[in-house]
Amino acid sequence: MTVSNPPSVQAADGAAKQPAHEQVYQRLRAQILFGELAPGQAVTIQGLVDALDSGMTPVREAIRRLISDGALVFQGNRRVSVPELRAEDIDELVFARKTIECELARRAATRIPRAEIDALEQLDLTLDKAIATGDVAGYLALNYQFHTALNQYADAPILADLADRLWLRFGPSLRVVCGRFGTQSFPDRHKDILEGLRKKDADLVVLAMERDVLQGMEQVRAGLTPVI
Repeated sequence: MTVSNPPSVQAADGAAKQPAHEQVYQRLRAQILFGELAPGQAVTIQGLVDALDSGMTPVREAIRRLISDGALVFQGNRRVSVPELRAEDIDELVFARKTIECELARRAATRIPRAEIDALEQLDLTLDKAIATGDVAGYLALNYQFHTALNQYADAPILADLADRLWLRFGPSLRVVCGRFGTQSFPDRHKDILEGLRKKDADLVVLAMERDVLQGMEQVRAGLTPVI
């Protein structure tokens, strides 16, 4: 497992091997996931064409896919935006993340090789540095990478895909909250997860993941202004 680059960099590294429409999708997806497009911020399709230096057709296809993912909503007049979270949305996200990500963690706990636990630990140390220095972009990318890397070892691709789609729903709001209160308002339970993985204690891993999810989502709830 490679942990030296955040997901957006990894996507760029492999971009030459992807069709143009997939490159555009991955770039726009990363912008949404890591909050470069703020919730409620409307952008024109032509503006995205210019920003992504792409043709209209690949951008339209990327938008279509991201609307299907729930990451964008169509506003009319050739505009799209990232949806804003409501209190009831956060309730659903908490339930869905705890259900899906805890099951992924439980499965990964019995499958992940020890060398990959070491790699996850190094990734988490880099994440700690991002938190300590207030590196919001680094924190968001590395936190996402920690969770998605762990999910790979669950051998449950359908659940992992569902979990990944959920991150598109709250990632932009996470960026907003980090921008308001700083990265240090988001301590994680990764050390507890790693301890459980080393002990091959699935129950401990699941408990740590549940607390990590709940803590993060409640921080998002507390930091966002309710949408009326």
